[in-house]
Amino acid sequence: MSTEEKQVNTENVPKEEATAPTTEAQASTEEKKKIYKPTLTAEQQKMLKLRQLISRYRPRFIRMNSWRIKRLEDTWRSPRTSIDNQIRKQLKGFPPLVKIGYRGPKLVRGLHPSGFEEVVVYNVEDLQNVDPKRHAVRIARTVGRRKRAEIIKKAEEIGVRVLNG
Repeated sequence: MSTEEKQVNTENVPKEEATAPTTEAQASTEEKKKIYKPTLTAEQQKMLKLRQLISRYRPRFIRMNSWRIKRLEDTWRSPRTSIDNQIRKQLKGFPPLVKIGYRGPKLVRGLHPSGFEEVVVYNVEDLQNVDPKRHAVRIARTVGRRKRAEIIKKAEEIGVRVLNG
């Protein structure tokens, strides 16, 4: 029964949608759009998964008294100078203190979750120093719309992944 249903479903699909592009221009654009995946060792892949697992259990570090005083933001500030600070003393019932043990694996530190090294790009010329197999591009926030479009177009030609494009 299931094989007959599959045959019926393929017959209902129009032939134009089922066929692959036949023109040379379309085939050449598909070759240009080849986007690389990062070349990672087995150990690096394992460490990326481990970093993702560790970060699930990493606590949210917040500033002392930010839950009490509205004008204080939640962003972390070290309590190292306070005499009686409960976070510095690591008392029960207070947010955790930042420690070296919460850090990720050294092998993949600084890598994007996809495994690429991030490179910030400000103009089209910056793309010349980028290796598509190792680097992914992040367009700087100060770049305008016109230059951003040029950077994205050039990155597609080279085969570089744009993280925020």
